[in-house]
Amino acid sequence: MRKIRLFLLFFFIAIDAQSQYSIDTSYTVQSTYTKLIKKYPFITIAKAKENKDINPVYDLVYYKENTRELHLDAFIYKKQKMNPAVIMIHGGGWRSGNKNQMHVLGQEIASKGYSCFTIEYRLSLEAKYPQAIYDVKNAIKFIKDNAQKFHVDPNKIAILGCSSGGQMAALIGTTNGDLAFDDVQNKSKSTSNVHAIIDIDGILAFKHPESEEGEMAAFWLNGSYEENPKNWQNASALTHTNKNTPPTLFIDSSLDRFHAGRDDMIAILNQNNIYNDVKTIEKSPHSFWFFNPWFDDTVKYTTQFLDKIFK
Repeated sequence: MRKIRLFLLFFFIAIDAQSQYSIDTSYTVQSTYTKLIKKYPFITIAKAKENKDINPVYDLVYYKENTRELHLDAFIYKKQKMNPAVIMIHGGGWRSGNKNQMHVLGQEIASKGYSCFTIEYRLSLEAKYPQAIYDVKNAIKFIKDNAQKFHVDPNKIAILGCSSGGQMAALIGTTNGDLAFDDVQNKSKSTSNVHAIIDIDGILAFKHPESEEGEMAAFWLNGSYEENPKNWQNASALTHTNKNTPPTLFIDSSLDRFHAGRDDMIAILNQNNIYNDVKTIEKSPHSFWFFNPWFDDTVKYTTQFLDKIFK
């Protein structure tokens, strides 16, 4: 009987340990392709191009909390000693996706003279808002702390995200210097400030006439709007947009719901003479950045903006 009890104890400990890091694997490039190919029979999945000028480094630990390690992948342009950096956040409804989904875009942007970093962060099955924001800001600090190693100019940092990652990128960029969005346990001397935002089809406001956010957002934000209005407001980049917001690029699909709050944010940026631009990829679906012919436009618009801001 004692052996059975011990077995059950270890069994439930193992299940509990696994549940700490549970993820939803439903959002993948392949599953998205399968959904889109019927309506868009001309699309192909974008593939990485080999480039001898890029040094890839995988699964670097940028932060550790107890036994939980968080990793990033780096794509470093080797021909220059100091490159602007692009921090890249994957999408997946704050619940699914992984850093590998940004590799192709990261490698292609890096080939234009940048150091690109794809970031692992804690998803909503593991941790609620604002933990994912803390995670990415910790990654920014780590990259700045190791700027020389990564060929990075710490004064030229852009944050880029796709879909829910775009929402996160905009929030991270609009909360520069806001200690409420920084992990107080991280004793790095570097700040998590960024100098440019690239939001690819990510919402700017959770509660907005254009927004259709529901269960996925509520799960991450720890409650529906009625249950937790403070989180819904604080997690919206529009709430924090002001004179200190860095230059911002919006790359959007043709679906209005994925840029809810954008025009209101642009109005604030314009009032403060902050450079911003919108590139709409006409007749494109959400997740367009994974696929040709839209992938090339995504790279072009991104690098044109980065070159303007940083070069």
